[in-house]
Amino acid sequence: MKVVMKNSTKLCSTKPIVTVNGQFPGPTLVAREDDTVLVKVVNHVKYNLSIHWHGIRQLRTGWADGPAYITQCPIQPGQNFVYNFTITGQRGTLLWHAHILWLRATVHGAIVILPKRGVPYPFPTPHKEKVILLGEWWKSDVEAVINEATKSGVAPNVSDAHTINGHPGPVSACSSLGKLKQLTQQNNLVNSDNS
Repeated sequence: MKVVMKNSTKLCSTKPIVTVNGQFPGPTLVAREDDTVLVKVVNHVKYNLSIHWHGIRQLRTGWADGPAYITQCPIQPGQNFVYNFTITGQRGTLLWHAHILWLRATVHGAIVILPKRGVPYPFPTPHKEKVILLGEWWKSDVEAVINEATKSGVAPNVSDAHTINGHPGPVSACSSLGKLKQLTQQNNLVNSDNS
């Protein structure tokens, strides 16, 4: 994972944001239950940072959990860190995100944990899978927002928009023609035998 700055245009304005591999949201990581995960994070931005693997049980790998100044020193600009942990007894879709300052506003993504090879899902195999990440977007620099709140003692400004996979809804004053990908769902019967 290369943490880099990239210009992003949303809500009629462009600003530089911190990203992973130039993507917002960051890349989706895919692993299987019992896999050992190695992720090298290289910091190319001016901020210290760390990555938290939200929901991953860190069994004997607490140093890989990611909260800066708690389980690890942050990764300083120009430095790197290799996260090394094993996914034990878990499957599903979880979240990874920056765990320092407000960088998590743009530095986040999904980690999809599949069952072990040869082990079926604990539910009928899905027809199709799509990761959906919900987030927020600020027109202002998120670090400036939290710094102002810290200095003033007043709660930080609320976000300017909610996002789905990094995209806010259309804004009539600056929308452009394009294609809308519609999410569809196959008509499935929900099995409630285990409820």
